[in-house]
This record gives sequence, structure tokens and C-alpha cells, in this order.
Amino acid sequence: MLDLRPVLFVVGLLLSVLALAMIVPALVDLVAGHPDWQVFAASFAVTLFVGVALMLTTRAGWSGFTLRQGFLMTTLAWLVTATFGALPFAFSELQLGFTDAFFESMSGVTTTGATVIVGLDAAPPGILLWRAILQWLGGIGIIVMAVAVLPMLQVGGMQLFRVEAFDTDKVMPRAAAIAGGIALVYVAMTALAALILGYLGMGAFDAVAHAMTSIATGGYSTRDGSIGHFDSAAIDYAICVFMILGSVPFVLYLRAVRGDLLALLRDAQVRWMLAILAAAIAILVIELTRNGIMEPEQGLRYAAFNAISIMTGTGYATTAFDTWGGFAMSMFFMLMFVGGCAGSTTCGIKIFRFQVLAAIAGAQLKRLMQPNGVFIPYYNGRPIPEGVSISVMSFFFFFAATFGFLAVALGLIGLDFVTALSGAASAIANVGPGLGEVIGPAGTYAPLPDAAKWLLSAGMLLGRLELFTVLVLFMPHFWRN
Repeated sequence: MLDLRPVLFVVGLLLSVLALAMIVPALVDLVAGHPDWQVFAASFAVTLFVGVALMLTTRAGWSGFTLRQGFLMTTLAWLVTATFGALPFAFSELQLGFTDAFFESMSGVTTTGATVIVGLDAAPPGILLWRAILQWLGGIGIIVMAVAVLPMLQVGGMQLFRVEAFDTDKVMPRAAAIAGGIALVYVAMTALAALILGYLGMGAFDAVAHAMTSIATGGYSTRDGSIGHFDSAAIDYAICVFMILGSVPFVLYLRAVRGDLLALLRDAQVRWMLAILAAAIAILVIELTRNGIMEPEQGLRYAAFNAISIMTGTGYATTAFDTWGGFAMSMFFMLMFVGGCAGSTTCGIKIFRFQVLAAIAGAQLKRLMQPNGVFIPYYNGRPIPEGVSISVMSFFFFFAATFGFLAVALGLIGLDFVTALSGAASAIANVGPGLGEVIGPAGTYAPLPDAAKWLLSAGMLLGRLELFTVLVLFMPHFWRN
């Protein structure tokens, strides 16, 4: 029998943290004189009660986690957080139905950024801040999980980073110390981003909210026009930097803080990510200027921002890039799947998996030329273990299969081809906006049927937790002793 006590204890702890986070938007609404502060107060009480009750009833009789408990705890943590995080949306002035409230909350904690809320400019300040807080908490949560949990669970090749994060790192020898160091870096980067955005012309509230969702690569904005509302090149370029910073492995920041300033440049993931972004931006700028859509300077500004936003899975928008033509749309569709680096706040397939796959394919090509030769694929100067190779190739297969299933299911519900295809890609890669008129950069997911929203919510969870963490729970063998 699977012992659920440690799992429920951690879930209770997370709910208690979530409840404390609800105090902030409650105070904001109270100061603004908005009655929704009562909604946050009631949600705080309910969430804290359940969280503390779970902790008190499961605090004794266990000493650690097994592998199965780790899988269950990870999935339950995101599901329960999204469920209780939906309470303010469901009972606020917005009066969202439970489906819409859960969708908005799941999109927040998975840092997807897809929204069903229409009229953000007039929305209560507490709700706007709550959306940012959910993404900010989801961002730090996925970093800690990528460093401490996924390598242990050997999900999708993440075991490749177990040694880097704990053994050779030697920055901080214990997992708790590493998580604490990452949290401090995360908070410091968010504060710095807020100060810079405020200096560049954003109001204090907007600056704080966008700093939280930029570093978390989440993409929730306080405005219907997203970042395009501010119409500032300086703000656009600043947020570009913040999105890239959020896409870098946070363990490398710890090394840089401890004196190893070149750690970021030495990492192959970072170099590949920057190279892919530079190539994509250059191609888009050439395409925009060649077709007379924009002048080179304007093209660089908009191509850089939207390419970085889509590839990192942030989902901000500054213009309707779905009007740039078929080639640009194909580029953005492909960038949706790429993602940033492992150990960052970004989503998608992630750079290291493309590197591993390229190394394996290169070794295979050499074997075809020299059948008797011994060719070993390398990653970051180290041989790639066979288990990692199998995990990465399995991840690619399940990612493609899940994407295909979601797209077909959305089509069966009645969505058009572009909406179904880009919606599935956006959900599983945790990007946010899709393509087309309905869910494009200027649209929302509000018009979609409830069945589509539940499917997309499931896709967000699968994509955020690297597929296997969730799929393994559906195996009968998982629940046997």
C-alpha cells in the first residue's frame, strides 16, 4: 500500500504557502477600496485550513520519500495548487465559471500565460496581482523541482543534471541550501527587474507585476494589449533581457555569485539557446524588411521581442505577429517547441534535449560510415550515459504523441485546424498565445468550449511536469506493491 502521509504533508505545506500569498492581493484590494478583498480573505481561510489540517494529520510516522511518492507528490502539488488558486477567480468580481477559473489558475502555476479574462485594463488590482503571484510561484517551483526532484525521478533525461546540481557544483553541498540560494537569486532578479521597469516608465503596480511574470517567463500582463500597451522600445528590450535571464539555469547564477563568472558562457545549453535566438531574430528581421512590413530598426525591435517571448514560453506580445505572413508563422510555430535551458523557468522541449539528440544522431551517422568504429556521444564534454539517451528519445516520442493527441481531440471538439494545432502546441509547450484569430496574440481562450479548456489544462500540466511525471501515474504497475 502506498503511504500517502509524506505526499499529503508536502501538499499541505504548499497550500499553506499559497494561502499566505493570498494576503498580498487582499491587502491591495483593501487599500484600493475594492470589495474583492473579502474574496481573497475567504480563500485564504479555506486554503490555510485545508493546508494546516493536512500537515497536522500527516506529520508523524514517516521519514522520507520513495520514488513512487515523489512522482505522486509532484503531480498532486501542481493539481491541488491550481485548484485552490482558482478560488479567487471563481468568486471575484469577474464571476468566472469553475472551468474558466481552473484554466486561468492552471495557466498561471504552469507559467503558460493563456488567459480567458477579457478586459484586463478594468480588472480588480487584486486579481491582476494574483495572476502574477501564481506565475511567480510556479516559476520558482519548477526551478526547485528541476534541480531537486526531476533528476531523482530520472524524467526525460533530467538525471543528466543530478551531478551538475549537487556533486560537482560544490557551491552549496546540500539540496536545501541550493534551493535557498536559488530562491534568493530569484527574488533579487525580480526586484531588480521591477526597479528597471519602473525607471523606464511603468507605474509601480505594472512594474512589479511584469517583473514577476517576466522572470518566471509566464507572460500574464495587467493590460489587454500586453507589453504592446506601453509602446516603449526601452521597455521591450528590457523585458527581452529579463526573459532570457529567466531561461538560463539558475544553478549557474549561484556559481557566478560565488566567483565563477564565466560559468554562464561555458555552458553549452546557454550558448545554443543564444545562437538559436540570434538566428531566428535575424531571419525574421530579413523577412519583415524584405516584404516591406517594417523598417529594419522597427523589425529588430518587434522580431526580437516576440521571438524571445515565444521560444522562452513567456507569451507576451507587442504586436499582432500572426499578420506577418506564412513564413513568420511557421517560424513562431517551430519556436514554440524549443524552450530554454533545463533548470530555468522556461518550458518546451528544452535545449539540452536537442543537444543530446544531435550528439546521438551524429554518433549514429559516423557508425554508418565506419561500422566497426566506436563512437560515443558527448554532452558538455562528458559522455552521455545510455540511460539518458533512452530517456531523451522517449521524451521526444511522448511529446510528439501527446501533441498529436491533443490536436486531434481539439479538432474533434470543433476547433478549426489552426486553432487546434497551435492550441495544442501552446498548451504542451506552456507558451500561452496560439495562432489565428481566436487564440492569437490579440485574442483569449474565452470563446473556446469548456471541453477544450479542460483538454488544454491537462496539456499544460503534462508539459510543465515533463510528461512522464504525470503519465506514470496511469500505469497499473505504479499502484501495485
